[in-house]
Amino acid sequence: MKRTILLAEDDALMREFITDYFIKERWDVLEAENGRTALELFEQHAVDLVVLDLMMPEMDGWTACRRIREKSDVPVIIITARAEDDDQILGYELGADEYVTKPLSPRVLVARAAALMRRTEGTVGRDGELLIFGDLTIDRNAHAANVAGEPLSLSPKEFELLAFLAKHEGKVLAREYILDSVWGYEYDGDPRTVDTHIKKLRAKLGHEGRLIATVIRLGYKFERES
Repeated sequence: MKRTILLAEDDALMREFITDYFIKERWDVLEAENGRTALELFEQHAVDLVVLDLMMPEMDGWTACRRIREKSDVPVIIITARAEDDDQILGYELGADEYVTKPLSPRVLVARAAALMRRTEGTVGRDGELLIFGDLTIDRNAHAANVAGEPLSLSPKEFELLAFLAKHEGKVLAREYILDSVWGYEYDGDPRTVDTHIKKLRAKLGHEGRLIATVIRLGYKFERES
């Protein structure tokens, strides 16, 4: 199945380099040189994945990511030359699903994009597709969750984390185990992103479904670090 990626990168050579790799893997690529153009293209076309450089003219990647998240749960990968932990955490708080630092390998970026799409489309773990906890229902096949019939607005990574924790109901899970299982073994960012995503899940479930107790039962417990 052919997919469409929206690539926002102000470096023309880097953008061309990345585009070539995605085209070789049979992706359609929409190119933008800044965040403002990226948003315009996002409004005009159906895309399966967004890749945003952070430092862009006219509108930076932070702002573009936030604007996209206000309208869509499409998977988002952020690429940046800045590797500070706080920047990565901010990216995840804004709704990014992956964070890749420069210098980057376009081949690795394409592989991460493909892996993210597989997880988003629910091709990992076909058992227990429908999970029900009180008023909370998680449909792994449809990649959707709702509380008392009201749909939850979750990013792909938030949904994946929620489904993972639901599948391990009542178990004490180490932060590293969650990272390996949900983000993948290749993830080398700040492990605190787990805490950030759980905090966002608590807020969304509490706001939309008032089911904080349900969230706690889904295993939001960590091994105490010595």
